[in-house]
Amino acid sequence: MSRPIIGILAWRDGAKFNESKYLKLLLKEGKDLGAFVYLFSADDINRDRSFIRGFILNERNKWERSVAPWPDIVIDRCRKGNPSYKKVRNSKLFIYANNKYTNKWNATQLFLQTEALQKWMPETTKYNVSNLEAMTEKYDILYIKPGNGTGGRSIVKLCRTRKGFLIQARSRNLAQKSIELRGMFSLKHWMNNWVDQQKIRNGIFMIQQGLNLEIIPNHVADTRLLIQKDDKGEWTVTGMGIRVGPRNSSTSNLHGGGKAVPFEELIAEKFGEEQVEPIRNECYELAFQVVRTIEEHFGGMMEFGLDIGVDVNGRVWLIEVNPKPGRDIFKGIGKMDLYRQSCRRPLEYAIFLANTKL
Repeated sequence: MSRPIIGILAWRDGAKFNESKYLKLLLKEGKDLGAFVYLFSADDINRDRSFIRGFILNERNKWERSVAPWPDIVIDRCRKGNPSYKKVRNSKLFIYANNKYTNKWNATQLFLQTEALQKWMPETTKYNVSNLEAMTEKYDILYIKPGNGTGGRSIVKLCRTRKGFLIQARSRNLAQKSIELRGMFSLKHWMNNWVDQQKIRNGIFMIQQGLNLEIIPNHVADTRLLIQKDDKGEWTVTGMGIRVGPRNSSTSNLHGGGKAVPFEELIAEKFGEEQVEPIRNECYELAFQVVRTIEEHFGGMMEFGLDIGVDVNGRVWLIEVNPKPGRDIFKGIGKMDLYRQSCRRPLEYAIFLANTKL
């Protein structure tokens, strides 16, 4: 059987790639697995589509240009949707390990309409002033966030107080902001300005039922679960951990100052040892149902990172789903074996697809 050729579609600026450390590890793991793996961007494809001017690692662990053969399978890891990327992604040039997905708003609508998922879904609606007023009357906590955002950017946590409203927000550059407003008129004015200034690529914002996730007082905590396909093409949960946000922050993201805690440790501390297994099992059940639903609508996928809320009463909620997830949660909890496995699995699955195709 010939050596599988795996291309990784990524975004670059010159010879600098986003997520460079992770991408370098992918290439090293691919070599260990017996595949030829290289990086390329949408601008690196030869005009006659016979070869790709890709990037490999040289002996000094630096990126080096290399004329690469056409890939058997492509892993899409590009996180910037510029026109050249969209043109390539919408073409039929490659066989992908991960099909095209959608934005958070469309995904949320799909999950809300899927009967098997409805028990885990917080109420969510499109942002406008009338929906804002209605949702503030219904819930003491709300999240207002971009329907096409990522990484905890542009998110507002809105809490009703005795004097009015408390806003805790993170901007697009992850700067924190906290402000108290007295009435609905002031709230509408402030939120309209925020949505106008913080929107991402002209996308909409959505209002989501707030959950009390402060299982550590004054700290938002949520669970990141990574579910991936293995070397046999089967979905499996690689692992999970809890992200605890900074004091009074609206988000828990690690690059926004959050810290990682082992799932079992914090759940046992808050709810007791006997609750760890049932809560973990429900998170797993949710993850498998999510990927089944997604594949029914979008075709074959490779991996997803699920942000799951376990509220102060131990109830499990789906917050959002990321098709190109990070895996630093495993580093944060000291599970380097899981971190490495989480990096190998996309390649193992891509090699499985390549061998099936070959």
